[in-house]
Amino acid sequence: MALKKVRWGILSTANIGLKKVTPAILKSPLSDVVAVASRDVAKAEEYIAGLGLTGRAKAHGSYEALLADPDVDAIYNPLPNHLHVPMTLAAAKAGKHVLCEKPIALNAKEAEQLRQIPKNIVFYEAFMVRHHPQWHRAREIARSGELGELRAVRGIFTYFLTDPTNVRNQADIGGGGVYDIGCYPITASRFLFEAEPKRAVSLIDRDPVMKTDRLASVILDFGGGKQASFICSTQSVGSQSVELIGTKGRIEILIPFNAPEDKATAILVDTGYAQDGSLSRREIIAPCDQYTEQANAFCRAVLEGKPMEWGVEDAIKSMKVIDAVFASEKVGGWAEV
Repeated sequence: MALKKVRWGILSTANIGLKKVTPAILKSPLSDVVAVASRDVAKAEEYIAGLGLTGRAKAHGSYEALLADPDVDAIYNPLPNHLHVPMTLAAAKAGKHVLCEKPIALNAKEAEQLRQIPKNIVFYEAFMVRHHPQWHRAREIARSGELGELRAVRGIFTYFLTDPTNVRNQADIGGGGVYDIGCYPITASRFLFEAEPKRAVSLIDRDPVMKTDRLASVILDFGGGKQASFICSTQSVGSQSVELIGTKGRIEILIPFNAPEDKATAILVDTGYAQDGSLSRREIIAPCDQYTEQANAFCRAVLEGKPMEWGVEDAIKSMKVIDAVFASEKVGGWAEV
């Protein structure tokens, strides 16, 4: 597609789009936002005004109108989880490339429908963290052998939110901690091990009223003695970290998931000189807007006619792990991925 810029349409006025993704897309030199859709056209107009796009972007009063817009090349889909697959397929059928929020589906069977996406359509599940240099630097160090053999990846991702009207707390449309944030340490472990887990075991506590998983502890078996473990929670004090543990050293990514776009981040490399980690090496990573880097990578794929490094098959693999986490909850033991 011989375009200088990818013309984006934003599918809904969801907060993640308004506060993070759309502003980041606008910072990409390869992007332009030309339309926004909402079932309430006034909300679309308000969204456009809030981003300073009045006169530049069109407001559509339905999702279908956005998909039919001939001036739109790509769709950003931040709708609630249960609408990710159907609206992504509808967009692809309309000839639009799709950046879709995670998790891609409610289960792997649903995600497998995405194999219907034509080969000429660029699709990406929006794990922006895979575009931050701190993740790539951590993996580079692990590959170098400085840590010895990478044996374990450990993660924490928590926040506190009890508002029952928030989509994250509505179980019937894909709310809950594992879907919303547990998917990040799952992605981290797959990224860092460069492999897929074979089985999972979980301990999950559910909110007695909202029925969402509010606290989950998970172990993933990658085989060969390699394992990942994480805690995610929607009703705990906010915290996040990822740790890589090897036979000779370890790395800690201090802000692995919500790295600020305008401030430097750091990773700690500890080879055991001091028990308390006080002699760890601190590597400073320059400020980076991982959402803009995600948009840049997506646009290059569109403009150059090449697929993203992670596409439909990767998204299906991720959902298979989530399926195993919930299957383990039901059987009270290990579940195959």
